[in-house]
Amino acid sequence: MDVKKYGCSLTNKEEMRKKSGPTFQSAEKNVTEDAQTENVMTNLSNVYASDLLPSKDGKDLTKCFLLEVVNILLHYIKKSFDVKSKILDFHHPHQLLEGLDGFNLELSDHPESLEQLLVDCTDTLKYSVKTGHPRYFNQLSSGLDVVGLAGEWLTTTANTNMFTYEIAPVFTVMEMILLKKMYEIIGWQETEADGVFAPGGSIANLYGILLARYKQYPEIKRQGMTALPCIVLLVSEQDHYSVKKAAAILGIGTDNVIEVKCDERGKMIPAELEKNILQAKTKVYPDSFLCHSHSRTTVFGAFDPLHDIADICETHGLWMHVDAAWGGGLLLSRNHAHKLSGIERANSVSWNPHKLMGVPLQCSAILIREKGLLEACNQMRAGCLFQPDKLYNVDFDAGDKTIQCGRHVDVFKLWLMWKAKGTRGFEAQINRYMELAKYFYKVLKKKDNFKLVFDAEPELTNVCFWYFPPRLKHIPKDFERDQELQKIAPKIKAQMVEAGTAMINYQPCGDKVNFFRMVFSNPATRRADVDYLIDEIERLGKDL
Repeated sequence: MDVKKYGCSLTNKEEMRKKSGPTFQSAEKNVTEDAQTENVMTNLSNVYASDLLPSKDGKDLTKCFLLEVVNILLHYIKKSFDVKSKILDFHHPHQLLEGLDGFNLELSDHPESLEQLLVDCTDTLKYSVKTGHPRYFNQLSSGLDVVGLAGEWLTTTANTNMFTYEIAPVFTVMEMILLKKMYEIIGWQETEADGVFAPGGSIANLYGILLARYKQYPEIKRQGMTALPCIVLLVSEQDHYSVKKAAAILGIGTDNVIEVKCDERGKMIPAELEKNILQAKTKVYPDSFLCHSHSRTTVFGAFDPLHDIADICETHGLWMHVDAAWGGGLLLSRNHAHKLSGIERANSVSWNPHKLMGVPLQCSAILIREKGLLEACNQMRAGCLFQPDKLYNVDFDAGDKTIQCGRHVDVFKLWLMWKAKGTRGFEAQINRYMELAKYFYKVLKKKDNFKLVFDAEPELTNVCFWYFPPRLKHIPKDFERDQELQKIAPKIKAQMVEAGTAMINYQPCGDKVNFFRMVFSNPATRRADVDYLIDEIERLGKDL
């Protein structure tokens, strides 16, 4: 490469570092570069994406550009794990739209230099949420696993599609191996089970409903909904909203979703399920076809009585789908797997390794206890992809089992993490989350300005609670007090977010006004971070 063509100079290199902040650190600290690449690295202000590979002379420039990107990422990763750093630099949407300190989100008709792209990469991370931060508790999926991150980088580099073995030979075999492992953990035989990785738990739940309907009414595939009687979904009243969305998408209708009552802890009541089934069959719906139960609830972290539900489903000939998107990881813990006893009797299970197992987003699976049903329901035999006379065993072409054509490779990062940790490593990680939840619960129980939504110990890592400022502590429970309490969690969270000190979610549920929902799924979190959160809530809330 003719480096003079790009006007490289030490002065320009220093200017670029000043402009872009501390992220642009010399790659010589980690990698010994040859002299030519060193010169190219000195200035990226006069070169563009068109100069990178596959450009004829783009090899060295590509190398130095990607090394600079890696430096940006390493800086961000280091900050993410630094408990003293802010979780986010919060700005309102209108501020991002208007532009911040030269960070302009608008798109240009003309290319910008590689230097500007690196600045944009830095700014993008600067204004993003550090979900790997030890004090990020906001969502069920959190943390940053470095091996999983490496897996995602490799996946993107391979840039292939999961529809055929032909173009994803290693990844399609990995998917089969991972699915087999997950069947075994649930308690199914490989010969009876099937599955596929899907883009998120909501789509996995949709698969469960789609297959339940096809199993009972295979004519739906050709004739559509007009050929079917009125059908219904029976779901827990604590069910994830994705089930109603799936009912709307599949033409079942949200009015045909019957919510089964739960007990105070959030578990489906089997007697109520039985009653709802009988009512549906004799009064309104001649044919009901699916019971959607939980091996955890998103908010309360409760486990439905799966054996009792399975007995009822078998009696009435209903498909039983278990949403284990959040709680499925507990199957890896010998201390806690018993809480999912009965899951092996389900017809289908959704499981998100990107939650308790800590795999980078996204990584979700739908698992079916009937081999061949996925293919029968979804197969279209597209001649452009699924030719039967290929040179290899076309059973490895899994694409026709899915509702997608293009499908991202979500399996490699999970496979690599399983290699790195082993099943016992995942178990230790999940057991530690459970111990943190128990510790948090016990600390809150001793404090008179915090009140737990449930007195019992947490079944999963969810701990739900209210904080009472001094002025509300001794006021009897009534409508006026609840109206004031409703405002406390949003106000405390707003202050946390603006300061960037911590992130925790809140919500109302039924007759319960806004409460905090703490979840543990972040491997960086320690007891000190739990103590910090409690102190921060008290500090921010004491004068509210």
